[in-house]
Amino acid sequence: MTTDGRHLLNGGKLPLIAPDLLGEILATASDVALLVAPSRRIISVLVNPHHRSFGQLTDWEGAHLKDVLTEESLRKVEKRISDMQGARHGETAVELNHADQSNWEFPVRYSMHRIGADESILMLGRDLRPIAEVQQQLVQAQLALERDYETQREMDTRYRVLMEVSRDPVIMVSMSTGRISDINPAAAQLLGGQRAELIGSAIAQEFEGRRRGEFLESLANLAVAESTAPIELVARRSQKRVFLTPTVFRAAGERVLLCQIDTSESGQSGSDELADNLARLYHEGVDGIVFTDGDGNIRAANEAFLNLTDTANIAAVRGRSLTDFLARGAVDLRVLLDNVKRTGQLRLYATRLTTDFMGQIAVEISATWLNDRPNPVLVLVVRDASRAETLRRPAFGQPDDGVRNVMELVGSSTLKDIVAETTDVIEKMCIETALELTRNNRVAAAEMLSLSRQSLYVKLRKYGLLNKDGE
Repeated sequence: MTTDGRHLLNGGKLPLIAPDLLGEILATASDVALLVAPSRRIISVLVNPHHRSFGQLTDWEGAHLKDVLTEESLRKVEKRISDMQGARHGETAVELNHADQSNWEFPVRYSMHRIGADESILMLGRDLRPIAEVQQQLVQAQLALERDYETQREMDTRYRVLMEVSRDPVIMVSMSTGRISDINPAAAQLLGGQRAELIGSAIAQEFEGRRRGEFLESLANLAVAESTAPIELVARRSQKRVFLTPTVFRAAGERVLLCQIDTSESGQSGSDELADNLARLYHEGVDGIVFTDGDGNIRAANEAFLNLTDTANIAAVRGRSLTDFLARGAVDLRVLLDNVKRTGQLRLYATRLTTDFMGQIAVEISATWLNDRPNPVLVLVVRDASRAETLRRPAFGQPDDGVRNVMELVGSSTLKDIVAETTDVIEKMCIETALELTRNNRVAAAEMLSLSRQSLYVKLRKYGLLNKDGE
């Protein structure tokens, strides 16, 4: 206080402060304080003893500002100093990024003051890392909220699309109010009303002879019961006889009934179980299953067939002709179609499949012709027969009679005679194989061997196969 009773601070004056006490005040009033010479070298560094995150910065003393600041921050310091325009008591604030030896950056907000006759600068800094961390947490929280919002929108869109396109009538009922909270178009049509007018109406009023409390209680008991038998009802608007199967679940603390409606009793579990088993057999069976139209164009195939043909996905085979995968192409397909359309089914047709990588695998095909529909379907069951073919193949050194006879000619006949004899043996074997594959269908066998029917009959007589085949 002065002699006239005024406070020194109110008058803009400060009492003389001891140097050690002044340093302590500066260090405590800021997180870090730098005294910078006009040459931009750091004369002194004071660190708040209660702010340990900086550690020891004594190695900054004597260093140039460019050694402890990033390039961008150094330019900002120079601009702030020039803006001070030589004002002795001018003050300006600036946010700078420090970089330590490992190039790890941390932000500090400095207030800059010119002190002393040599235009030295006192920089009092506040660590901005806590604020930056809070801001980062706020940004992350905002991003998380936006992601949750987008996820919610996506789930809501999926729910709405599922309700709109589902052919199964479904009603959502609130257990607390007994009113319809949502209904899909299929259920609204079945009940004989519009979706807009049905939402919010009491579920009991939509069925004849049902009271609200009693009806909700019966639905709740049926939903938690072990038996899945539906409840039979009559829709008040459409007068249709329906069967309702309820399922209860909890959403956002409220119990909701999911009611599935069917016009025919869903107790026919036997047919449903058979359909489910057939579907699992189609998808998980070890034998390939293929559905084609009457011309042999593939409409569907299971995973086992894709494995046999080394095909990547179903899209790569759908729409293609079966001839693309049969080793004998159109000949095999013609034999299959002719026989199966004539008899309705064909068993154990031996042939080879061609894979997408030009490999071949021995298979046995069973075919069934389903013509009890406007667009008949050919169903093929394809079984890998490569292992069985290996077992049936004659062991090395044990040729059949024809080959053995040819081998006996070596040394007693000329090569020309041996080749002629070999040609006859192979020709006879090929004709016998073609007749066996076509079940003695000589038209198909001739087409398979690329022969005319007359030429095939000539060769049958030549090798004595006419009587053998029943003529």
